[in-house]
Amino acid sequence: MESKKELIERFLATDPKTFQGQTELLALWYDGNGDWEKAHDQVDGLDGKDAARIHAYLHRKEDDQWNADYWYRRAGEGRPDFTLEEEWVDLLGRYLK
Repeated sequence: MESKKELIERFLATDPKTFQGQTELLALWYDGNGDWEKAHDQVDGLDGKDAARIHAYLHRKEDDQWNADYWYRRAGEGRPDFTLEEEWVDLLGRYLK
């Protein structure tokens, strides 16, 4: 059985073309590989709660709490009480399903 760490490593090593049409996963892939700007580009301007949820996380990571809270509200969720790393893993688990 694959550990959480192994799952994350495999996800981040995957060719991003694999996630075409899966905007949320592509955004998480770019962010996980250190490209916040490209991650943000994936969800910027998109409608829907899933895109808003990733958008919220990205602005929280950027330390723009006001903007993050706006996107959390658009996603219908509150800002989580856990670390950014934990939030990223939670989102990955949510959108890999």
